[in-house]
Amino acid sequence: MESEAEKTFHLFAAFGDSSSSGSNLNNQNFVKLCKDCGIIDGKAITPTDVDIVFSKVKEKNVRTIDWGRFQTAIKELGQKKFIGKSPEEALQSMFALMRNKGPIASGVTKAMTVGGVERLTDPSKYTGSHKDRFDEVGKGKGKAGREDMNTGYVTGYKGAGTYDKKKK
Repeated sequence: MESEAEKTFHLFAAFGDSSSSGSNLNNQNFVKLCKDCGIIDGKAITPTDVDIVFSKVKEKNVRTIDWGRFQTAIKELGQKKFIGKSPEEALQSMFALMRNKGPIASGVTKAMTVGGVERLTDPSKYTGSHKDRFDEVGKGKGKAGREDMNTGYVTGYKGAGTYDKKKK
């Protein structure tokens, strides 16, 4: 069961930060983990309680916690949530709440595919010069897909490219 909880820990540690190795969890993602896994219930444990516990277990002048400190924090929260259970039983109950859970992306806007919007957003239906802006799978090529790169001059300007010559 502990390996499932550790897997959940690493998923949340890497969430929202592409440069993260997934080995340390920051406060924001710790609160998110507690919300998404149902640890925060608004009665026994509130987001404020989670913040306080995080601040208590982390090292001074460090903004993240590792797996060992995470276990300490979860054990402390477990004693608040599962009153009457031993610390080890409470920890196992908390790990059970975390089993097979991952970060839930909330507030993400779904692409609209109603009416003509689907046709307009499907790059396979593009023709002419617009067709060259996408590869075979429909992913945009970015600047490489545009023929005329911006030179810094207005289109049709007759003195284009003469600035460096005048500067000397």
